[in-house]
Amino acid sequence: MSETPSQRPDFFARHQNLLERAVVAASERDHWSAYAESPSPKVYGAEAAPAGEAAFRARLDAAFEIPGHPGNGTVSPQERSPYGFDLGIDYPRVTPEEAVAAAKAAAPAWRAATADQRAGVAAEILARLNAASFEIAHAVHHTTGQPFVMAFQAGGPHAQDRGLEAVAYAWAEQKKLPTTARWTKPQRKGDDLVMEKTFTPVGRGINLLVACNTFPTWNGYPGLFAGLVTGNPVVVKPHPGAVLPLALTVRIAREVLAEAGFDPDVVLLAAEGTGERTAAELAVHSAVRVVDFTGSKEFGNWLEDNARQAVVYTEKAGLNTFVLDSTDDYKGLLRNLAFSLSLYSGQMCTTPQNLLVPRDGLRTEQGPRTAAEFAEDLGLALDKLLGDPQRAAGTLGAIVSASVNERLDAAAGLGKPVHPTQALEHPDYEGATLRTPHVALLDTADADSREIFTREWFGPISFVIATDSTEHSLRLFTETVGEHGALTSTVHATGEDTLAAARLAALEAGVHLSENLTGAVFSNQTAAFSDFHGSAANAAASATLTDSAFITGRFDTLQSRRHVPADAAEPAAGEENSRA
Repeated sequence: MSETPSQRPDFFARHQNLLERAVVAASERDHWSAYAESPSPKVYGAEAAPAGEAAFRARLDAAFEIPGHPGNGTVSPQERSPYGFDLGIDYPRVTPEEAVAAAKAAAPAWRAATADQRAGVAAEILARLNAASFEIAHAVHHTTGQPFVMAFQAGGPHAQDRGLEAVAYAWAEQKKLPTTARWTKPQRKGDDLVMEKTFTPVGRGINLLVACNTFPTWNGYPGLFAGLVTGNPVVVKPHPGAVLPLALTVRIAREVLAEAGFDPDVVLLAAEGTGERTAAELAVHSAVRVVDFTGSKEFGNWLEDNARQAVVYTEKAGLNTFVLDSTDDYKGLLRNLAFSLSLYSGQMCTTPQNLLVPRDGLRTEQGPRTAAEFAEDLGLALDKLLGDPQRAAGTLGAIVSASVNERLDAAAGLGKPVHPTQALEHPDYEGATLRTPHVALLDTADADSREIFTREWFGPISFVIATDSTEHSLRLFTETVGEHGALTSTVHATGEDTLAAARLAALEAGVHLSENLTGAVFSNQTAAFSDFHGSAANAAASATLTDSAFITGRFDTLQSRRHVPADAAEPAAGEENSRA
């Protein structure tokens, strides 16, 4: 016996308070989180952790079932854990044409739903993702190489917060206009002109999400949920090395959609095998009207140049830069920076790369430290942080791909190595590749140095760059970030004049700035509902996670209007314009 609409769950009513609180949080920009970041049994229950690991283990060497998913056969992306074993999971195979056909068929009913209904479904998906945080954490841990606690937090609750942030923005943007309005133009003679108008937010079409290998959920959820809530079916194309976290997400999303009475093909998984170009084929399809991408600058630029029929939101890469002038907490600076360089082996789009230090010295409460001395001190701070094998493994995680190792090898002969990378043994996984950060000293006086530091070196590779002065550092910062882009930047200075100059330089370069970080907040971390991640103001991205511009290109507000007869022009007592 089929379920009637009245019997379906009202997910909006269930989550309305959460959605309203999320909208307030996005406007206030204070700390707020909907999902607990601690993997403690006191938070998620004593059985959550073992059950999540067991669920992950049960996925290995088997077919991943997504009930009712279109397509034929399976695809084997050959995912391999950076900790030394193959996942051996097969996923449903769907061609680009099959994915587009299924998404188009599912679109009308989803487009016809109200913003409230779509936001309620999205909030329920996030609630169930949160309940599955431990399974997702293991999936992220063993596809990206992130340390487990980081995989739980960044892959689970923090990603869910970013998803909810996108839901809040998308929901609020669609409710800025009334759904109906009475328009009255007074006439000097005769009856007033009266019209009834309706305003309907309409999704632009299929939303393609092209996810990355390193942060599949954290970077993927904003586009997924922004696309859904604005009325677009979403085709999720995972990186071949990190399919499982998003396959779990798609399966949960489809379950919720079906329960709410919608076609589950509103969300589809487009996993690809070795050598296939699914993302490129889908991105230029005429029915794909929105593209979200996180990954290399090369493919991001290709998407921006070729997916002309779509609005394209990219997060690529750039030269994350520090300007170091002075500090009154030198040890705190070194500790903070050492952790930022080491976290997840520098395999973050926000890892600092270029550290600009006046050649004659960074002023500290311990006296001036030349660029060369600072580089040596940073090496000692790294050794202290990573001296304990268990702490090192919990900070570094594992190298995710051979290309990172190749870059480390290429960087070995550049400049003066002051902290050469070292291979470490993982205390729990023999097959894991652990590498400590590689830090080299460059000098702008050397003719070939600019060619080195104006190239992005993704991974645990950073350069201390000796400059003529802080003023020279700021000019170099503005030039290089302005030309090549950056996702984050930092300044250390005790003088307000220097801080003000750094803020102006960051505004000119179009990059977010952190100032004097010496505590437990790090340059490569951002908080949902408060910090912006990325900026279309520079070449490293074409979008910000998450702001209104990330939402408004995904839908159009279409109106209809008609005359109101003179005898019906006066609204009934108590009649008000309603909202979606």
